[in-house]
Amino acid sequence: MTNKDYVLEVNDLTMHYMTRKGPVYAVDDVSFKVKRGESLGLVGESGCGKTSIAMSLLRLLPSNAEIEKGEIKINGTDIVPLSDAEVRKYRWRNISMVFQAAMNSMNPVYTVEEQILEAMRLHTPQLTEEEMSQKIDHLYNLVGLDPALKDQYPHQYSGGMRQRAVIAMALSCDPDIIIADEPTTALDVIVQDSLLTQIRNIQKQLNMSMIYISHDIAVIAEVCERVGVMYAGKLAELSTTVDIFHHPIHPYTMALMSSFPSIVGEKTELVTLPGEPPDLLNPPTGCRFHPRCPYATDICHEQVPEFKDYGDNHYVACWHPGGKQ
Repeated sequence: MTNKDYVLEVNDLTMHYMTRKGPVYAVDDVSFKVKRGESLGLVGESGCGKTSIAMSLLRLLPSNAEIEKGEIKINGTDIVPLSDAEVRKYRWRNISMVFQAAMNSMNPVYTVEEQILEAMRLHTPQLTEEEMSQKIDHLYNLVGLDPALKDQYPHQYSGGMRQRAVIAMALSCDPDIIIADEPTTALDVIVQDSLLTQIRNIQKQLNMSMIYISHDIAVIAEVCERVGVMYAGKLAELSTTVDIFHHPIHPYTMALMSSFPSIVGEKTELVTLPGEPPDLLNPPTGCRFHPRCPYATDICHEQVPEFKDYGDNHYVACWHPGGKQ
């Protein structure tokens, strides 16, 4: 497979937040690729670096954050060294995002239509106002909203409607890849299932790439072809969804799968994961999971494991994959 087949390539990405107590490495030496039309899920506990990766990919980091090293290639172009003005040309047009809090990501004093038009006027100036309005109607139909509602304000929408409107906004400039950060947070299970079904259908229809960010393994399993498991700012494991769920190799992934209840098959006792994620101001030496790992040995305390392929593009960073000593 050539590099042209990849919409997104992330190579050795390292990003830290500078605090009064020192740097916090929220993203540490992370690498992955996303093919055209593919869906990748990033899963892990709160604070593991999932959203920090998303903000790095969009170059929407706060002033105290810095990408220390690495590449973020969108259709072959590395956007890390680009100026803010140059990066703005890629946002919405090549890469866009569905933010977690739909209400907070929309301006309450403008209609939803006007907010979608703002991005379209900037990135698709070749379209007339009438063509843009017609496209918004099409997008509303695509996400399951009545186009007659587009001139209403965000507070007039329900939670599920706002989330659909944000998805329509992310689709407005025909991006190559969309990042969905906890797209179903705070929605009831019926609306959540309907929304996920809608997203999957849109992705297939448009042959669009997506990155889903969630702490909910069930959501990731339902919508993603591949899964990356994050722990303390690093990728612990990366493989197909089937392999991650049925043949996990990293002890952290194994623990996650054992703690996930199932309504099918034999009843099994859920396993709890002892301890808590490390303080990234003072992360553990060696493997960051070793303080909580039942298989840890001296080398786990001393050396950082290499993120390598254990066969069939199943990548793991562990000295004792599968719990082997």
